[in-house]
Amino acid sequence: MTRRLPLFPLRTVLFPGGPLALRIFEPRYVDMVGRCMRDGTGFAVMLLLDGEEAGSGTIGTARTGTEARIVDFDRLQDGLLGLTCLGANRVRILDTWCEADGLNVADVEDIAPDDHTPVPADCGHLVGALRHLLPQLPPVYAQWVAPQYDDAVWVGNRLAELSPFEASVRQGLLEMTDPLERLRYLAPLVRLEPLSATPN
Repeated sequence: MTRRLPLFPLRTVLFPGGPLALRIFEPRYVDMVGRCMRDGTGFAVMLLLDGEEAGSGTIGTARTGTEARIVDFDRLQDGLLGLTCLGANRVRILDTWCEADGLNVADVEDIAPDDHTPVPADCGHLVGALRHLLPQLPPVYAQWVAPQYDDAVWVGNRLAELSPFEASVRQGLLEMTDPLERLRYLAPLVRLEPLSATPN
Protein backbone atom coordinates (compact mmCIF):
# COMPACT_ATOMS: atom_id res chain seq x y z
CA MET A 1 0.00 0.00 0.00
CA THR A 2 1.28 3.46 -0.92
CA ARG A 3 1.13 6.25 1.67
CA ARG A 4 2.29 9.84 1.83
CA LEU A 5 4.59 10.83 4.70
CA PRO A 6 6.70 13.87 5.54
CA LEU A 7 10.42 13.16 5.47
CA PHE A 8 12.75 13.89 8.38
CA PRO A 9 16.33 13.41 7.19
CA LEU A 10 18.88 12.66 9.91
CA ARG A 11 22.47 11.45 10.07
CA THR A 12 21.32 8.46 12.07
CA VAL A 13 19.19 5.38 11.50
CA LEU A 14 15.93 4.69 13.37
CA PHE A 15 14.98 1.05 13.87
CA PRO A 16 11.47 -0.35 14.46
CA GLY A 17 10.73 -0.25 18.17
CA GLY A 18 13.58 2.13 18.92
CA PRO A 19 13.26 5.53 20.65
CA LEU A 20 14.25 8.82 19.07
CA ALA A 21 14.50 12.18 20.87
CA LEU A 22 14.27 15.29 18.69
CA ARG A 23 14.52 19.04 19.23
CA ILE A 24 12.27 20.86 16.78
CA PHE A 25 12.80 24.52 15.89
CA GLU A 26 12.22 25.03 12.16
CA PRO A 27 8.69 26.25 11.27
CA ARG A 28 8.26 23.56 8.59
CA TYR A 29 8.91 20.83 11.15
CA VAL A 30 6.79 22.48 13.85
CA ASP A 31 3.94 22.49 11.32
CA MET A 32 4.73 18.87 10.44
CA VAL A 33 4.48 17.85 14.10
CA GLY A 34 1.12 19.59 14.44
CA ARG A 35 -0.18 17.84 11.35
CA CYS A 36 1.05 14.43 12.51
CA MET A 37 -0.52 14.83 15.96
CA ARG A 38 -3.80 16.08 14.51
CA ASP A 39 -4.05 13.25 11.97
CA GLY A 40 -2.55 10.49 14.12
CA THR A 41 0.18 9.83 11.58
CA GLY A 42 3.95 9.65 11.66
CA PHE A 43 6.86 10.86 9.57
CA ALA A 44 9.60 8.97 7.80
CA VAL A 45 13.10 9.16 9.30
CA MET A 46 15.62 8.64 6.51
CA LEU A 47 19.41 8.51 6.71
CA LEU A 48 20.75 11.74 5.25
CA LEU A 49 23.41 11.06 2.62
CA ASP A 50 23.80 14.51 1.10
CA GLY A 51 22.85 17.93 2.43
CA GLU A 52 22.20 19.34 5.90
CA GLU A 53 19.75 18.06 8.51
CA ALA A 54 18.36 21.55 9.02
CA GLY A 55 19.00 22.71 5.48
CA SER A 56 16.51 23.48 2.77
CA GLY A 57 16.29 22.52 -0.87
CA THR A 58 17.56 19.33 -2.44
CA ILE A 59 18.68 16.54 -0.12
CA GLY A 60 19.87 13.02 -0.71
CA THR A 61 18.61 10.26 1.59
CA ALA A 62 18.61 6.50 1.74
CA ARG A 63 15.54 5.01 0.07
CA THR A 64 14.66 2.86 3.09
CA GLY A 65 13.85 4.27 6.51
CA THR A 66 11.45 3.94 9.43
CA GLU A 67 8.21 5.71 10.25
CA ALA A 68 8.49 7.60 13.54
CA ARG A 69 5.41 7.92 15.73
CA ILE A 70 5.25 10.71 18.32
CA VAL A 71 4.59 9.32 21.81
CA ASP A 72 5.42 12.36 23.96
CA PHE A 73 6.35 16.03 23.66
CA ASP A 74 7.27 18.97 25.87
CA ARG A 75 8.64 22.49 25.76
CA LEU A 76 12.36 22.45 26.50
CA GLN A 77 14.20 24.98 28.67
CA ASP A 78 15.62 26.66 25.55
CA GLY A 79 12.07 27.14 24.22
CA LEU A 80 12.33 24.47 21.55
CA LEU A 81 9.82 21.68 21.08
CA GLY A 82 11.09 18.35 22.38
CA LEU A 83 9.70 15.15 20.90
CA THR A 84 9.95 11.53 21.93
CA CYS A 85 9.24 9.17 19.05
CA LEU A 86 9.23 5.41 18.54
CA GLY A 87 10.12 3.61 15.35
CA ALA A 88 7.18 1.87 13.69
CA ASN A 89 7.25 0.13 10.29
CA ARG A 90 10.10 0.36 7.83
CA VAL A 91 9.15 2.19 4.66
CA ARG A 92 10.62 2.49 1.17
CA ILE A 93 10.53 5.75 -0.79
CA LEU A 94 8.81 5.64 -4.17
CA ASP A 95 8.84 9.35 -5.02
CA THR A 96 9.82 12.59 -3.27
CA TRP A 97 9.23 16.31 -3.71
CA CYS A 98 9.68 19.53 -1.76
CA GLU A 99 6.58 21.51 -0.75
CA ALA A 100 6.35 25.30 -0.79
CA ASP A 101 7.31 25.59 2.89
CA GLY A 102 10.48 23.55 2.33
CA LEU A 103 9.15 20.31 3.82
CA ASN A 104 10.25 17.22 1.93
CA VAL A 105 7.43 14.73 1.38
CA ALA A 106 7.40 11.23 -0.10
CA ASP A 107 5.10 8.56 -1.37
CA VAL A 108 6.23 5.43 0.45
CA GLU A 109 5.34 1.78 0.65
CA ASP A 110 5.46 -0.24 3.85
CA ILE A 111 8.04 -3.00 4.15
CA ALA A 112 6.63 -6.13 5.74
CA PRO A 113 7.83 -6.54 9.35
CA ASP A 114 10.41 -9.22 10.01
CA ASP A 115 8.92 -12.48 11.24
CA HIS A 116 9.30 -12.92 14.99
CA THR A 117 11.96 -15.58 15.48
CA PRO A 118 13.52 -17.10 18.63
CA VAL A 119 17.11 -16.12 19.36
CA PRO A 120 19.31 -19.08 18.34
CA ALA A 121 21.68 -20.61 20.88
CA ASP A 122 24.80 -19.40 19.07
CA CYS A 123 23.60 -15.80 19.54
CA GLY A 124 22.66 -16.13 23.21
CA HIS A 125 25.54 -13.88 24.30
CA LEU A 126 23.79 -10.99 22.49
CA VAL A 127 20.86 -11.28 24.88
CA GLY A 128 23.29 -11.17 27.81
CA ALA A 129 24.91 -8.04 26.40
CA LEU A 130 21.54 -6.32 26.12
CA ARG A 131 20.46 -7.34 29.62
CA HIS A 132 23.64 -5.76 30.94
CA LEU A 133 23.33 -2.61 28.84
CA LEU A 134 19.67 -1.60 29.01
CA PRO A 135 19.67 -0.54 32.70
CA GLN A 136 22.46 1.95 31.87
CA LEU A 137 20.54 3.66 29.06
CA PRO A 138 18.61 6.95 29.22
CA PRO A 139 15.16 6.82 30.90
CA VAL A 140 13.40 6.86 27.52
CA TYR A 141 14.30 3.18 27.12
CA ALA A 142 12.79 2.17 30.45
CA GLN A 143 9.67 4.23 29.75
CA TRP A 144 8.94 3.31 26.14
CA VAL A 145 10.90 0.20 25.14
CA ALA A 146 9.53 -3.07 26.52
CA PRO A 147 12.21 -5.82 26.55
CA GLN A 148 11.62 -8.81 24.27
CA TYR A 149 14.74 -10.82 24.91
CA ASP A 150 13.33 -13.95 23.26
CA ASP A 151 12.72 -12.23 19.92
CA ALA A 152 15.57 -12.14 17.40
CA VAL A 153 14.01 -9.13 15.64
CA TRP A 154 13.91 -7.01 18.81
CA VAL A 155 17.37 -8.09 20.00
CA GLY A 156 18.93 -7.39 16.60
CA ASN A 157 17.29 -3.98 16.25
CA ARG A 158 18.35 -2.86 19.71
CA LEU A 159 21.95 -3.98 19.24
CA ALA A 160 22.12 -2.38 15.81
CA GLU A 161 21.03 1.00 17.17
CA LEU A 162 23.27 0.83 20.26
CA SER A 163 26.49 -0.57 18.82
CA PRO A 164 29.26 1.83 17.70
CA PHE A 165 28.80 1.39 13.96
CA GLU A 166 28.98 3.90 11.15
CA ALA A 167 25.57 5.06 9.95
CA SER A 168 26.09 3.21 6.66
CA VAL A 169 26.48 -0.09 8.55
CA ARG A 170 23.33 0.60 10.55
CA GLN A 171 21.52 1.34 7.31
CA GLY A 172 22.58 -2.02 5.93
CA LEU A 173 21.33 -3.74 9.08
CA LEU A 174 18.00 -1.91 8.79
CA GLU A 175 17.57 -3.11 5.22
CA MET A 176 18.18 -6.79 6.06
CA THR A 177 14.97 -8.81 5.86
CA ASP A 178 16.17 -11.88 7.78
CA PRO A 179 16.44 -11.29 11.55
CA LEU A 180 18.85 -14.22 11.94
CA GLU A 181 21.14 -12.76 9.27
CA ARG A 182 21.16 -9.51 11.27
CA LEU A 183 21.97 -11.32 14.53
CA ARG A 184 24.75 -13.39 12.98
CA TYR A 185 26.32 -10.28 11.50
CA LEU A 186 26.30 -8.72 14.97
CA ALA A 187 27.38 -11.80 16.94
CA PRO A 188 31.17 -11.64 16.40
CA LEU A 189 31.26 -7.83 16.51
CA VAL A 190 29.57 -7.55 19.88
CA ARG A 191 32.23 -9.88 21.30
CA LEU A 192 34.93 -7.53 20.05
CA GLU A 193 33.45 -4.04 20.43
CA PRO A 194 32.19 -2.62 23.74
CA LEU A 195 28.63 -1.38 23.58
CA SER A 196 27.95 2.26 24.29
CA ALA A 197 25.42 3.25 26.93
CA THR A 198 24.47 6.25 24.77
CA PRO A 199 22.28 5.45 21.74
CA ASN A 200 23.26 7.13 18.47
